[in-house]
Amino acid sequence: MRTVGDPGAVETKRRAVRRELLAMMEGLEPGEALPPERRLAGTLGVSRPTLRAAIDLLVADGLLERRHGSGTYVAEPRIAVPLTMTSFTEDMIRRGMKPDGRVLSFRAGPAGAKIGRRLSLSPVEEVFTIRRLRLADGAPMAIETLYMPKDLLPELCRDDLEGRSFYDLLRENGVVVAAGRETIEPTVTTTEEAEVLGVPVHVPAFLFERVAHTEEGRPVEYVRSLYRGDRYRLELDLRPPPH
Repeated sequence: MRTVGDPGAVETKRRAVRRELLAMMEGLEPGEALPPERRLAGTLGVSRPTLRAAIDLLVADGLLERRHGSGTYVAEPRIAVPLTMTSFTEDMIRRGMKPDGRVLSFRAGPAGAKIGRRLSLSPVEEVFTIRRLRLADGAPMAIETLYMPKDLLPELCRDDLEGRSFYDLLRENGVVVAAGRETIEPTVTTTEEAEVLGVPVHVPAFLFERVAHTEEGRPVEYVRSLYRGDRYRLELDLRPPPH
């Protein structure tokens, strides 16, 4: 027989509250707030610590989000990001969302040692450095910093990348991206990144780094993309290795 202090009983109660919260959320739209904790605990007949623990589970699952000093809200649905050679624009269109982009900064200058190594360039060769905010249905999704050899598209200007796909622009100029290598690591947002994305500071995020090249092996881009962790999940298509 379980007692009040039995950890198993506490866990069972927490999960029961989680189910009740899920049922309540079915009647709410993304971005709508839950009732205040005091009222919600009374409605569900549980203590506030038990309620908070159940909410913690839903926050961890990406179904709810806490906003400091404001309350708890139904989270926007997460977007599955397939680990394939596609652009942000192509991914969003495939999901029935309207992609967009805003250029935050655009400059040309020497590659330097680090970027030069990534793009197989001399440190003194010129690259474009383009920082963009990527949006889907008007909502900020990612911050992308793109480095590309200037001689690839020497006449490129800031307006060329406003609201359009970089890969489409390359194709229109006879440059076809054939393959690439990408790494992904968990991180958190800095103060500046959080302000641009409209999220709290130090929320979880994914950092993607990719070098893509043509069929001939020439690197055409080195890109660092910071994706909101509350709006994305990674999706892998797994197959057994060949025998």
